[in-house]
Amino acid sequence: MKYSKATNYALHTMLFLAAATPNKPVGVQQLAEQQELSPTYLSKILTKLVKAGMIESASGANGGYRLKRNWETISFLDIIHAIEGTASLFDCSLDHGTECMIMQVVLSAEEKMEEHLRNQTMSELVKKMKIVL
Repeated sequence: MKYSKATNYALHTMLFLAAATPNKPVGVQQLAEQQELSPTYLSKILTKLVKAGMIESASGANGGYRLKRNWETISFLDIIHAIEGTASLFDCSLDHGTECMIMQVVLSAEEKMEEHLRNQTMSELVKKMKIVL
């Protein structure tokens, strides 16, 4: 399975915000430099995360992006859905309904993967990072 680069950047940005200072705004330039990408490109990703209610933007000299309250409950799946949407990864192109055995196997695997991603939060990752550091 492969996700877009935007999802990869979104996951890393959320981890950086959670690990650095969850309540202090971080500028888009600093976030972009952290991942060596264009601030313009990252801004588009950040806009999706803002719309999903995961982060908020603060304007002004000390502005930037920060995590919203209750960020500890944001899962990997929440972030993936904010960037990729919620459509299924697999769609059988043959028209033989829900009894398609191929589709049943693939959708079952997708459900298990989503359950795993739903149970993994950024806050758990941050705790593991602090133990390692």
